[in-house]
Amino acid sequence: MKMSSTALAGFLKLVYRPLVRRAARQILQGRALDEDRPELGRWLPDDANAFVKATWSRVDELLPDARLDDLPTLGNQHNVFLAVVTTAAYQTLLDRGVGADYAATLVGDVGWKLYVWMLNVAAFPFRITTRDPYKRMERTLKALLVFPFSAPGAPGYEVEAWAEGEEFFTHWTHCPPHTFVRELVEERGDRGELVAFSRSWCLYDWPAADLLAGDGNRGHYARPHTMSQGDAVCDMCWRGSAREAGLDDVEPGESGARP
Repeated sequence: MKMSSTALAGFLKLVYRPLVRRAARQILQGRALDEDRPELGRWLPDDANAFVKATWSRVDELLPDARLDDLPTLGNQHNVFLAVVTTAAYQTLLDRGVGADYAATLVGDVGWKLYVWMLNVAAFPFRITTRDPYKRMERTLKALLVFPFSAPGAPGYEVEAWAEGEEFFTHWTHCPPHTFVRELVEERGDRGELVAFSRSWCLYDWPAADLLAGDGNRGHYARPHTMSQGDAVCDMCWRGSAREAGLDDVEPGESGARP
């Protein structure tokens, strides 16, 4: 199922405008305008409101580049729309004079707030039906693979997913949001958009896995490769039992590949 890009964009704006406004206010207000120049002051309510307004104007400018009509499913269209919002927010911060590194941090923090809200909605049915960390995680991931991460293949998501014991693997070989940002940079020039995408979207999975498990521990996720870093795959391992793990932790099935 999919919608025309015009109808979908209009609907998603209605849904996400209040959510983005709320997240931006919660995250930005009180933060330093420039972390290296504290004398410039802090984000005030008017600053946050102006940022949100400018972000949505930039979304309208970027949407044609997203080519939503070319995507095969509603979920794929939805996620690329959110990648447009992420990129628009980052570019808006740059236009306000925020440095690229700090802009990526702020966008990542605002985006995380939205991500948690959506993750909690998806996980709620499984959080109240089982206490088992792995079952909560696996059932939520399987639901997310139906929407919004449905994977009919490129130009949509492309993934191979399977379970081994209390580990669930998702090996992604095509990611439409990443493709949108990468192609935008190639066509319009690089202002750090792909770095900002990598530091937000591509770093959410570690704390997300810990939230899904809900056992108070960290270390439920590993991903040795990442497409936004130039790799050919995002090879993710979601674990029911936490273990100490870094960004380079390999060991999906102890081999890194499906048997």
